[in-house]
Amino acid sequence: MAFWALTVFLLVYILVSVVRGRVEKELTPECRKFLYMATPPTGLQHDSLKFICQRYNKKPRYVTLYNTVDHIPVYSAYTFKRSDGEKCMDVPWMYEPQLSTSSGTDDMQPFPHGYMHMKFEDAQAVLDDYTNAILYERGTLNPDEHQDEPDDKASTYTLTNVVPVVPQFNTEVWNEQEHIIRKRLNNYCRGTAYIVTGITTSGKMIRRENINRVAVPTYLWSAYCCANYDHNTPYNERYKFPSYAHYGLNEKNNEVVELSVQKLKEFLKKTTFVDQNFQIFVSDCVPPENSNVE
Repeated sequence: MAFWALTVFLLVYILVSVVRGRVEKELTPECRKFLYMATPPTGLQHDSLKFICQRYNKKPRYVTLYNTVDHIPVYSAYTFKRSDGEKCMDVPWMYEPQLSTSSGTDDMQPFPHGYMHMKFEDAQAVLDDYTNAILYERGTLNPDEHQDEPDDKASTYTLTNVVPVVPQFNTEVWNEQEHIIRKRLNNYCRGTAYIVTGITTSGKMIRRENINRVAVPTYLWSAYCCANYDHNTPYNERYKFPSYAHYGLNEKNNEVVELSVQKLKEFLKKTTFVDQNFQIFVSDCVPPENSNVE
């Protein structure tokens, strides 16, 4: 009997060790602080979607819902930090140990020299996936220019926060919209601004060695929620509070469309796999009366 009990204990221990880390169905309280009303978007459910509490230098930095089959984030959710937009330099690209069965840390890590893909490539993208993908570059959903502290900026350079983006669209269109949002929130948001930036896909893939590796987004979209804002904001900006959104087609010569969160929600219901309960922010970022929500 004692031997049998010991055997069961060892099996349970091994199973827990294999699925260790913070990749789980439900988010811990320390990572819910990056979400408006501590609530992630609803209406996105699939066995291949895993929450990642993105951790860097022993602190949680933001939340990602990651697709371990398509090897891309469905969205990253973060709190905006007022910044001058300066880019983080000389940060190595990192991978997510929480998606590896052989890691002893929850912190994202730089790709080691001569790393063995078999340790984590089944569940996430690796650098080799982008090496020969000449039509695309790595686009971050949580951009470093929306963060201020060096460690927060550095934490955006993980492939679990990256999707393949057409270079011209990324640099001339999407990045420019990120600048616009940064300036708007810098100037007029008085409390915490919560941002969710995500993608839709339609089947196009980056292939490596004749194997589908990374899904290519059809659209990129983003929405912010700032319940506590300057009510003296000029009208041409004031109607974009407490929330607003935008999306763009991931191709050359395309523009960004700005629209309300409600209209973005309806657009996504028609263009991606979400159910009718899909919601980006609780009550579309309309705070309850007499609340202290920032």
